Amino acid sequence: QVQLVESGGGLVQAGGSLRLSCAASGRTFSSYTMGWFRQAPGKEREFVATINRIGSSTYYADSVKGRFTISRDNTKNTLYLQMNTLKPEDTAVYYCAQGPYYPLDDRDRVRFWGKGTLVTVSS
Repeated sequence: QVQLVESGGGLVQAGGSLRLSCAASGRTFSSYTMGWFRQAPGKEREFVATINRIGSSTYYADSVKGRFTISRDNTKNTLYLQMNTLKPEDTAVYYCAQGPYYPLDDRDRVRFWGKGTLVTVSS
């Protein structure tokens, strides 16, 4: 059973930055596509970014393109999301996701979810 544990969330002012991390258990981290999703209060969970198994290809939601960067370190079994120029509308719980296929841009393709980390952006 895979466990995904997010960290790095918190309160930040608009225009600021945060870096989220997702630590994965197990020996097969490098075999899976990874992604980030988010869920704002009262809204459905939505795709944010995804990265392929070796980190050579990435794909972003239009709403975060140019501001967020997804990366992974397969030697540390860790996924990252660097978030810059944050906006109040980025406020959400951010979830780490793992799945077999790239791009991991649809909730139905996710095999494992983390429990999430809250990001709050104040105006």
